[in-house]
Amino acid sequence: MSFALLFSGQGTQHPAMLPWLADDPPVRRTCAQLGVDDWRRALADPNWAERNDNAQTLLTGLALAAWGQLAPMVPSPAAVAGYSVGELAAFSAAGVIDPATTAALAPRRAEAMDRCAAHAPGGLLAVSGLAEQKLEQLRVEAGLELAIRNGNASVVLGGPIAALDDAERMAQAAGAQCTRLRVNVASHTPWMREAAESFSLALAEVPFHAPRVVLFSNAGDRIRDAKSARAALAAQIAQTVRWDECMENISARQVRCVLEVGPGQALARMWNQRYPAIPARACDDFRSADAIAAWLNSHAEP
Repeated sequence: MSFALLFSGQGTQHPAMLPWLADDPPVRRTCAQLGVDDWRRALADPNWAERNDNAQTLLTGLALAAWGQLAPMVPSPAAVAGYSVGELAAFSAAGVIDPATTAALAPRRAEAMDRCAAHAPGGLLAVSGLAEQKLEQLRVEAGLELAIRNGNASVVLGGPIAALDDAERMAQAAGAQCTRLRVNVASHTPWMREAAESFSLALAEVPFHAPRVVLFSNAGDRIRDAKSARAALAAQIAQTVRWDECMENISARQVRCVLEVGPGQALARMWNQRYPAIPARACDDFRSADAIAAWLNSHAEP
């Protein structure tokens, strides 16, 4: 079997996500980190769910727990990548940072970003349906930065709230599809530069290792050693997430299928639109870990 593992970002978290996830010690430790008894009940409160610190801590902890429950049932992935905060879990799954340390880093990442947002409030706006040149013109006129590039005609723009409001009006007038993401920081833009620097100092205290499997990053292409892993994980907070390039790199590994670990099906859906000959599914599609393993095994080499 040759499969790729993708870890979701934040914004699509919901109480029914990962319906098969067992209440094991990593899940309970995540709840303890967050000061909640039941993470599903906590997610039912939109105000709680959309707080940056809660979302990043929860999603990282649950992704680590989910992969921890799946990993013994399947071979090692042929390639790994994470989308935005999903990189924390991806780097851990690739053997760069141990799971407990990774879980502890998530709130520190969120705290650094929230400090930036306190004096430079911002957010993110997904825009699709415009030609690349029109998208770039819209970005410049609104005074925003390119936060995430999912494809030539599908991007996420980041910046101050007023500029996002202007961009949304202009994009809709031009016939684009717009979605304001459920985040309250201008992630992956220069407005987060101080957060990237702060998180870099936190990462300097952490033991890093070379990846045990092929690992692609949002900001640094393929990660081959501990030094580049540490640099890339901090840099992506304030740099464009080049997700289209991550997908291209994974496709070049000639994987037979792709599994998204996290809430929703956004990454699987993007993959299937781009590479319909290589099936992708999301963990949210399944009712049990056994069913996920069976699906992956069904794509084993004959």
